Amino acid sequence: MSRHNSSSSGSSSCLRPIQSSYVCSCGGVAVVRTVKAGPNIGRRFHGCPLWPHTSCNFFKWVDDNNQFGREINDLRFEVLAKDTTIAEMEYEKQLMEEKIKALQLKKENLEEDVKQLKVERSENHMELMKMARIEKYLTKALLFSWVVIAFLLF
Repeated sequence: MSRHNSSSSGSSSCLRPIQSSYVCSCGGVAVVRTVKAGPNIGRRFHGCPLWPHTSCNFFKWVDDNNQFGREINDLRFEVLAKDTTIAEMEYEKQLMEEKIKALQLKKENLEEDVKQLKVERSENHMELMKMARIEKYLTKALLFSWVVIAFLLF
């Protein structure tokens, strides 16, 4: 909704404005005024009682045929905006859930890789121990053969 003032649409207040049931943005009880010029001539609106000597921007059209029609439309718009927000949040939630599933799968794959690496580490450790024993036996055999050769030479 846009506010029409005297400089843009020719709105002006009546000499005796009627008080409305609305409270304006600055806390005063809004008054009902009638547009005196422009495309909305004759149309009534709720506005700040201090207008035009205030920066309060309170403005609401009065609908003579159905006073609550615009309010209902405003509420419908708010509901639609909330529904849109909910739909966007549900979409974001779905994206997050898909990311979580992908990360869980990646985690499971990494855990499997870690298990495999632990098995390989154990096998390598056992192989290293076996090689250390063989090295020990070969060192003893080499030393024994030197002793035998030394004994044979003397």
